[in-house]
Parts: sequence; structure tokens; C-alpha cells
Amino acid sequence: MSVDTREWAWESSTSRGNARLVLLSIADRIPDDQCVAWASLSSLMRRTNASRNAVRAALAALSDAGELRVLDDYYGPQHSTVYRLPRAAAWLAKVAAVKEDDPDAYVEPLTDSDPVPELDTARLRRHGIWPRAGAESNPRRQELTGAEPAPSRQNPPPPGGGSRPPWGADPDPQNRSEPKVNRKYSSSSAAVLTSAGEWKVDDASLSWAQQEGHLTRLGEPGLQAADEKWRHHRADWGPRSTAAWACDWRSWIAREHSPTPQRPSLYALPGGTSAPQAGMTRADAHMAALLAAVDEPTGTE
Repeated sequence: MSVDTREWAWESSTSRGNARLVLLSIADRIPDDQCVAWASLSSLMRRTNASRNAVRAALAALSDAGELRVLDDYYGPQHSTVYRLPRAAAWLAKVAAVKEDDPDAYVEPLTDSDPVPELDTARLRRHGIWPRAGAESNPRRQELTGAEPAPSRQNPPPPGGGSRPPWGADPDPQNRSEPKVNRKYSSSSAAVLTSAGEWKVDDASLSWAQQEGHLTRLGEPGLQAADEKWRHHRADWGPRSTAAWACDWRSWIAREHSPTPQRPSLYALPGGTSAPQAGMTRADAHMAALLAAVDEPTGTE
């Protein structure tokens, strides 16, 4: 659905310069026809390569033009700001209504009288966006022209939102570049430490891998192999919090080389296994990797 929203932004938006870049950046995160997505100020700065003040000014300009709305009654991961593109939502609803009876019918241009559809909270929750219920201990949030709040130290996943491996079902289309890991808390609010082998890849890390292009670059088998390799090399490390493991896992995936037909993985072993056998020393593993590279056909024999 972000494709339709981006098309509206390209073809119908009156924004220019940094405002257009910010609008396209938010439109790229849209998961469905409600045209709602969350984003932090820092992520918009990275995606648009603009300064903090420039992004704030762009958000204000989009809001004044009626092309962007801040949903103060909702919050995303790490209490990030939730945005909606109301005119894009109205346009998609109008197109859907007209083409329901005749797929080839002409759709009149959007007017101010075209309504913006109501929000479906249940659908928003599936994309990590939650309504604010009552007063919160820290109601301060990011404003269009204000300072960005510090990330929350405790951000447990929504109820029922279990972890899944990167080679499982398709991830949520909402991009998640901000860290939001599967933390566990005791009654004293202290994070429970766990080993690398017990840590599970959380939804936020999986969505990060898709957003940053690592899932496309490595492919599901390559991402699974990289995950197994990471767990082997972290097996001797002491217990850490799930947040620390998530950050370390992302750094490992970002450095992982893309597999190529003519370049076998230097960490692969003869026989196609992607992790060293149990009991092998580092020197044995390196020797096995060299043997695997020698045994790999090059196509020039």
C-alpha cells in the first residue's frame, strides 16, 4: 500500500524541497489504505539527509498545507510520533469506491468535500501503533517544532506480539528502524539477562533487516545462515539483556557479505554447513573454511 501512497505524493502533493522528501519518507512507511505510519525525528533526518531544523520546518509546512497530520492520540514504538496523510487516505478511499463498480471508471480529482475515512484502531495495532489510554507517566512527546523526547527505557512488545525468526512469515510492512526488542522485566523492573542462544530475533529487528535491505541482499537462507553464524560466535559470551543482543545482532547482519555464486562464504564448512562443528577450535574452523573455498567450483575448470 505504500506504493499507492507514494504515487499520490509524487503526482498530487504540492510540497517542494525538504517537505517533499519528508512526505515521501513517511509515505514509504505506510502499510495500508489508512495512510498512517510512525516515525522518529532522527529517522526522518537520516532518510532525507536533512538537518533537524530542516525536518521540523518541513513537517510544519506539510501540516499547514493539510497534507500531513500528527495523531496525538496514538503512539508508535519507543513512543515515536504517529503521522497520517489525510488527503492521500481520502484519495485512496475515493478510488476504491469508484472502481468497486467499474474498474475502468474515471476518478474525478480530489476535492475538499471528499471525506477522510475513520481510523480502524485494530488495524493500527497490527502495525505497532497504539492508542493513548488515560494519563501516562511521561506524556511528553515529539512535536513538529519541539525537541525530540528521549527514547523510553522500557518498551515491552504489545500483548500477543511474540517473536518470530527472520526466515518465517512475511514481516509487518511498517518499517521499524528504531530499536524495540523483546525485553522481559522482573517485579523490580530490571531487565532479565539471557544468553545469545536463548535470545530470539524480535519483530523490530526483522523489520529493520527488511527496511535496510539486508533481507533482500542476503535472502532468507542467507539471513538464517548469518543468524546461525552469529549465535556460534556469541556462544561463549556472558548473558546480556535482550536489547544488547538485538543491537549486536543488527551490527553483525549489517556487516554480513552478500552470498554470490562464485564466492563461497569464508565461514562455510565442507559439505555446505554454515556453522563450525562442535568442539572445533578457531584455527580448525579457519582451515575448514579455506578447504571449503578450495573445493568450491569456479566455472573455469
